[in-house]
Amino acid sequence: MERMQSNSTFENEAVRLLRCANFAAIKHARQRRKDPQQTPYINHPLGVAQILADEGGITDVEVLMAAVLHDTVEDTDTTFEEIGSHFGPRVREIVEQVTDDPGLSWQERKHNQILNARRSTYEAKLVKLADKLYNLRDINRAYPVGWTEIRVQRYFDWARQVCSGLEGTNPLLEDKLRQVFHARQRYTEVHKKCVDIPGHECVPDYEAPQRVQTDENLVGSKPETRKESRLTL
Repeated sequence: MERMQSNSTFENEAVRLLRCANFAAIKHARQRRKDPQQTPYINHPLGVAQILADEGGITDVEVLMAAVLHDTVEDTDTTFEEIGSHFGPRVREIVEQVTDDPGLSWQERKHNQILNARRSTYEAKLVKLADKLYNLRDINRAYPVGWTEIRVQRYFDWARQVCSGLEGTNPLLEDKLRQVFHARQRYTEVHKKCVDIPGHECVPDYEAPQRVQTDENLVGSKPETRKESRLTL
């Protein structure tokens, strides 16, 4: 009987997570990432949830659901009320904590992420850690279209500040982030040496990401359709 109840619980949680993934896929259907391949945006929230489960050891299904939904309110027409109605108050609360205020400027939103990192609940911190880890790895794989070395470095510096406020949340994810930051530092040090030595052929031990210097306006969307086809991190 106990085993049957355990299997039933697992099946119920699996169904909830699948419904959540389907909801997010529909909401993000017309959105693409900023990488040169313009990969489907849904890859990101699903990847964040997978990082939590596979690398962070997180089995709390509502945390995984919040990870899948973490950009729906910020980047689509989804409301917090809709999240709560479909997936419950706890999932809604986590999503609320990881959602930027759209009424603020880009600079204010990024600054608030640094300030709010320490104040967040444990569950929200988990999602933030996995979100940053996914984005940083994605940038290392291929720079977003139009991003220069300077802009990439600024993103890494900002992400490091956010992550410093999340310390003590999940040692496994934090160790992965340290590895990413260390690899970036190693790359920038080698890159600087190559720049300082004219004519020197640089072959760093850290593989440089693809760089595409293309005007973002060529792949971006009009302001009025931003939520439908947004290219974003």
